[in-house]
Amino acid sequence: QMQLVENGGGSVQTGGSLKLSCAVTGRTTCTDRLGWYRQAPGKEREFVAALPGFWCSGATVYADSVRDRFTISRAHAENILYRQMTILKPAETAIDYCSSGGASGYWGRGTQVTVSS
Repeated sequence: QMQLVENGGGSVQTGGSLKLSCAVTGRTTCTDRLGWYRQAPGKEREFVAALPGFWCSGATVYADSVRDRFTISRAHAENILYRQMTILKPAETAIDYCSSGGASGYWGRGTQVTVSS
């Protein structure tokens, strides 16, 4: 059974930084891209970034709104996905989720990120 657990959420001021992590247990394949999403209050869940599964090759993709400010990476041996966020904005207050296999795959329960002005 695949499980994903996010950590690292918290509160920061505008312009601040946070680093999220997502521990993945269970077997992944190279068709299961690892991704980050977020859901702001009253809004739909939106894509943030994604990259290939552990030990797999391929491109990393970012949403336009976070490109150049966010960086995602993965630790293959530890099965951990990371998301480094910089220059955070109040509108990015959201519950942040990691996933394996996209929208129809597996999801974590999310971690709260709050950006205050």
